[in-house]
Amino acid sequence: MALGLRCFRLVPPAFCNSLTALTRPVSEVKLKTVSGRQNDHGQYVTYPAVPIRHFATKKAKAKGKGQSQTRVNLNTALVEDIISLEEVDEEMKSVVEALKDNFNKTVNIRTSPGSLDHITVVTADGKLALNQIGQISMKSPQLILVNMASFPECTAAAIKAIRESGMNLNPEVEGTLIRVPIPKVTREHREMLVKLAKQNTNKAKDSLRKVRTNAMNKLKKSKDKASEDTIRLIEKQISQMADDTVAEMDRHLAVKTKELLG
Repeated sequence: MALGLRCFRLVPPAFCNSLTALTRPVSEVKLKTVSGRQNDHGQYVTYPAVPIRHFATKKAKAKGKGQSQTRVNLNTALVEDIISLEEVDEEMKSVVEALKDNFNKTVNIRTSPGSLDHITVVTADGKLALNQIGQISMKSPQLILVNMASFPECTAAAIKAIRESGMNLNPEVEGTLIRVPIPKVTREHREMLVKLAKQNTNKAKDSLRKVRTNAMNKLKKSKDKASEDTIRLIEKQISQMADDTVAEMDRHLAVKTKELLG
């Protein structure tokens, strides 16, 4: 026994360290060879392994995201008894068309009489378009007139609606005649129109979300007509349609913004 202990004391310390390292998990120990030899034994020094976290690059994330989102292309005729995807598609397209029409009528560098037609006036008889209660005309390139002679009681409401239309208009009244000076085309005016275009786009996206929600609610009521896998595919198809519509709205907004800022 004593002889064994004496022999153990003769073992090089570096070798003892390597024995200790062998009792640790591999993930906690890293061995590094040291150059040179001593007593015909290779020397090894142990270092605790430092855990390293490798973060994914943006390119890798984008690639992974693209791979995980497989597009769905269901045959609308096969799921017609569950939900009409064609009707959902038409409703979503109508939201886009309404946004484009809004851009053409209200978000223009040059204000025209037609730009005021859509303005909604709150009256005692309900909400009415301005061109239903007033005669709109262009007196000069710098001035639009709104004649409220047919509905003089709505003059104050019409002025309020024009001022709050978001078109940067400051109407003036002379009896039943509303004078609307056209703003000068300044950088500030252009930026205001871009802001208005963004607001209109956000409202359109709200309308789109309602279309999507209504479609999903209708689908939930039809769960007993199809398998869970089929329902999930239809849900994915509806979400995909909504995402495509949002992307189209953003494209129209980008085009309009470029047009306004010149």
